[in-house]
Amino acid sequence: MTDFDATRRRLVQGIGAGLALPAMGVAPAIIAAPTARPWITDGVQSGDVLADRALVWSRCDRPARLVVEWDTTSGFGNPRKRISPVTDERLDFTARVDLRGLPSDQSIFYRAYFEDARDHARSQPWLGHLRTAPRHARDIRFVWGGDTCGQGWGINADFGGMRIYEAMRQRHPDFFIQSGDAIYADGPIQAEVTAEDGRLWRNVITEAKTKVAETLEEFRGNYRYNLLDHNLRQFNAEVPQIWQWDDHEVTNNWSPGKELDDRYQVRDIELLARRGRQAFLEYAPMRLVGRDAAGRVYRKIAYGPQLDVFVLDMRSYRGPNTHNLQPEQGPETAFLGTEQLAWLKRELRRSRATWKVIAADMPIGLHVPDGTDASGRARWEAIANGQDGPALGRELEIADLLGFIKRYKVSNTLWLTADVHYCAAHHYHPNRAAFQDFDPFWEFVAGPLNAGSFGPNPLDATFGPEVVFQKAPPMANASPYAGFQFFGEVEIDSRSGSLTATLRDIDGTSVFSQTLEPQYG
Repeated sequence: MTDFDATRRRLVQGIGAGLALPAMGVAPAIIAAPTARPWITDGVQSGDVLADRALVWSRCDRPARLVVEWDTTSGFGNPRKRISPVTDERLDFTARVDLRGLPSDQSIFYRAYFEDARDHARSQPWLGHLRTAPRHARDIRFVWGGDTCGQGWGINADFGGMRIYEAMRQRHPDFFIQSGDAIYADGPIQAEVTAEDGRLWRNVITEAKTKVAETLEEFRGNYRYNLLDHNLRQFNAEVPQIWQWDDHEVTNNWSPGKELDDRYQVRDIELLARRGRQAFLEYAPMRLVGRDAAGRVYRKIAYGPQLDVFVLDMRSYRGPNTHNLQPEQGPETAFLGTEQLAWLKRELRRSRATWKVIAADMPIGLHVPDGTDASGRARWEAIANGQDGPALGRELEIADLLGFIKRYKVSNTLWLTADVHYCAAHHYHPNRAAFQDFDPFWEFVAGPLNAGSFGPNPLDATFGPEVVFQKAPPMANASPYAGFQFFGEVEIDSRSGSLTATLRDIDGTSVFSQTLEPQYG
């Protein structure tokens, strides 16, 4: 990225942040006076950017149409316009516009405003910026991470809000992969929490965060809570995003048949999941794809000749969390599920990008337990089952996938994930593994972005992982005060094709870096 381009991004953000920006900790009004102009309540976001398309999201305080004007210069000398259908309370007044016909590898400046569905009164505009994907090789930088406002650590204005989003913005990434747990629907926020050193952590609070989310409105309120943070709003207006989801968009470790704790009056996990999914799809700046009318989360984002991003959904198609030791594949061992796994194989084989990044919301080889079953056996939330031996249970799907990647010579795959609330670099190699029919690969773990820090977790030896680096707190549920908040960054060099993965802390300081050279042929 040139200094000129970075300067323009900062300029646009400075303008955009000053327009229609809700005050820290003050929830915007939902119902406006009949004569008032519409109000953009939660800023703007862009997402799923391709070489010729980009989705723009925003939210209003009333029934209205979202209008997005875009240009290749910040002066808007030749703006082009697209308008959404009317949004209303059925979508929680959220709206999205899919900009089409954009020039590739180009800075796109946009201004978004709402037109009242009744009298066509206009809101003030909110400015944003994105850069479209290239059609030819150029340097690429993107960031990833997950876990926002979890374990009671919410927006603390005294701390500067969710500062890690500003640290990521300062890296001027081309895009951000939101790796799941974008909210903690099962994590109420109290006004004050005592941190590990005795200091008070003072949270901004809203009604939606006073209890676990059960109604659709409560799930929506969790997203609106996060958007009160000025760092996040500024980040959203400048950095395009690629969203996936995990468990806390509904409740901790949810899977079919999950038994809910006493905090819940709604006891039907499938009903909670439907409500959580609807709120996620309303607030995620993602393009709805596939035959699923409600929106399919797994998808491929093509980002030029050097990069394809394969976004996985490890939540929607899994079987129940069990002992995870089944010797054959079946409904209980499903994790990606038959259709998604077939899609991933097909798209990986078709990909001609140098690097194939697999964005996974959970790690492959780390132990992620989920209590015990009725017989007292350990129950597992992720892929690993703690046995270190041949692939069993959910590991069978991963063994199938890794064997396919080797058999069809799919080169330069890289796994990126979050979920476990510390950062790590894992190298997988068949020489260390019980299952050996695969080529070596790397997995990088980042997070949390603004939540409690934990770890490290034990590794399962089935696929031969080795801890090359990890950084975790000495205590459980460490607050952001402790400094164990992390995001990941990937840079691809256009000349050599090399990829560098860096793990960075809350201030953007590198704590680990690994450069990988592409393999050809």
